[in-house]
Amino acid sequence: MDLYESIQKQDKEVFGALAGEEQREREGLELIPSENYVSKAVREAQGSILTNKYSEGYPGKRYYGGQTYTDQAETLAIERAKQLFGAKYANVQTHSGSNANIAMYMALLQPGDTVLGMDLSHGGHLTHGHPVTYITKFFNFVRYKMKNVETGEIDYDEMRRVAVETKPKIVLAGFSAYSRELDYEKFASIAKEVGAYSVMDAAHIAGLIAGGVAKNPFDAGFDIITSTTHKTLRGPRGGLILTRESEEIAKKVDKAVFPGLQGGPLMHVIAGKAVAFGEALSPKFKDYAAQILKNAKAMEEVFRIAGVRMLGGGTSNHLILADVFGSLGVTGQEAETLLDRVGITLNKNAIADDTRKPMDPSGIRFGTPAITTRGFKEGECKRVAELMLEALKNRSDEAKLVAIREEIKQLCLKFPVPESFV
Repeated sequence: MDLYESIQKQDKEVFGALAGEEQREREGLELIPSENYVSKAVREAQGSILTNKYSEGYPGKRYYGGQTYTDQAETLAIERAKQLFGAKYANVQTHSGSNANIAMYMALLQPGDTVLGMDLSHGGHLTHGHPVTYITKFFNFVRYKMKNVETGEIDYDEMRRVAVETKPKIVLAGFSAYSRELDYEKFASIAKEVGAYSVMDAAHIAGLIAGGVAKNPFDAGFDIITSTTHKTLRGPRGGLILTRESEEIAKKVDKAVFPGLQGGPLMHVIAGKAVAFGEALSPKFKDYAAQILKNAKAMEEVFRIAGVRMLGGGTSNHLILADVFGSLGVTGQEAETLLDRVGITLNKNAIADDTRKPMDPSGIRFGTPAITTRGFKEGECKRVAELMLEALKNRSDEAKLVAIREEIKQLCLKFPVPESFV
């Protein structure tokens, strides 16, 4: 709580919210796959003096003076991002993954152009063309799905047929609730056949790619990778756009981000990105990324033995999507609320072709990035999975739930979030 000394003196109400969140994170388990813990160094950078500075433009080409140290911080972030992913160009200014995707569309498309992306109900993301998003007013989105929801196999033949028929300008890989690896060579081949750009939204697995335990789309010839900088990459909340080798594409991306979409970059967040990228370049990060996968497989094993249906049949990455309504008779919303009570945070999630409503779907989505940061290994992750199932199966047994909550609390205190990752 030393970071909040001034807030405690000046604003008791805000301090109360921060203190509450400190306790929640200290005594509870974070299983939302898109969340993680950052190091104290990242938090210090994000709360640094760079929040004072406006820096429209890019290093060496700013619209305001006084940019010596902002240029230094952003250049570090750019160079480290390029090294992590084997890219020739990087834009580190986007405020979020959604902004990164929108800027990418603006850079590569004209109004009315077509994008081929994963259907949200089969694991895609809102920014991949869901009708509720405003981006669909400007571009035409067509979708591909899994051929077999029990194995997670993508229907690449159907994807190719749709691509040949609709002539998309972008073939978009990536997901927010898909638990298997993608065949990047097939994506790139289809994109090349129809004259489209190949783009990977790596927001969820960027850390796995950086850690060398997941394939790099650039190795298959992809043009662009968009990403968040948190999740498995374990940095501050923000976005990232990487260009493999085309200077022309990189210039379009930079122009789309600023001045096209955003104003001044958040220099304190960019400093946090630079710190996080430096952490991801350390040897320890490769071990961390590998352990994420081992821990996810450990949790998968428990759910499989219990007979709980998992979309895609299990996991090859950091997350699991489980059909708790079909398997246990509890809705996703009920499961989220109940598990939150015992100190396990995850999110309700629709499953493929879900017949239930989005705010009370059939599934839950959970993963291992944050608990792996705490130092959990396979044994602890198996126990967490067992406790999840015990809580869901004994949801009317208050004494049982109290006991589970206490065990979770003790487990958290045994594995506090480390302040340093290097």
